[in-house]
Amino acid sequence: MLRIVGLSVFLTLVVVLIFSWPASAQTTAAQTTAATAEASMPTVNYFDFFVVKGGYIAFGLIGLSIVTIALTIEHCLSIRRAAVVPIDATEQIKALVDEKKYLEAIKFTGEDPSMIGYVLNAGLLEAGNGFAAMERAVEDTLDERSARLFRKIEYLSIIGNVAPMIGLFGTVVGMIMLFAEIHAADAFPGARIVADKIAIALITTFWGLAVAIPALSIYGVFRNRIDVLTAECTVAVEQILAVFNRTPTGAEEPSESQPAEAAAGARPTGQ
Repeated sequence: MLRIVGLSVFLTLVVVLIFSWPASAQTTAAQTTAATAEASMPTVNYFDFFVVKGGYIAFGLIGLSIVTIALTIEHCLSIRRAAVVPIDATEQIKALVDEKKYLEAIKFTGEDPSMIGYVLNAGLLEAGNGFAAMERAVEDTLDERSARLFRKIEYLSIIGNVAPMIGLFGTVVGMIMLFAEIHAADAFPGARIVADKIAIALITTFWGLAVAIPALSIYGVFRNRIDVLTAECTVAVEQILAVFNRTPTGAEEPSESQPAEAAAGARPTGQ
């Protein structure tokens, strides 16, 4: 997690340095004459204009942007097919079940950290109580794991909804400060004072939207990804456990006898 935060801070500093590059540095050879004429004019430092003038509110919103980047990187690593429904683990579990190596399947799924391993482990441990009990266990664990993933990405939604409110708060603060200057001077203040106060109002709104738009967009992407991966996990689990629902043409049903004995001797792994 520390590496993720460090990478997020580095990316944010890169963006800030781009903003802090003075506009006069962008002068080309073809603009030499115009640049000489404007040499007496003060240069615009975008860091001062987009960050410093926004005050503590702008710095707070930049902090939220770092948190957003860190959460995005973490979700990219943890909410992906290789972590939720890994193909290798799915095929290995299916092979163990098809070969009726139920004890090995229970042990393997108990040690597998993925969603499909957790769900199948819960289902296999209920084999002794019949297929209906296995289905209930699978449904409960699927709901639990998907809800856990949804709660994880909920922080992006919170940031996306709170950031514009913080920006609006900065807008109100800037306007109040401007009217306070007018009241104290008993006259309309100079252009520089007006620009400084209006800058607070507009810059905080800018940063609020700059944080909220990516946060809500990323939240929507991961929400859809969780839905897709949960559906894939459900299909894969149903295919693997379908063998326990098959009734042979004879009178006996040997499909559940062996997994029932294995489940009776197994212990939940407490995932």
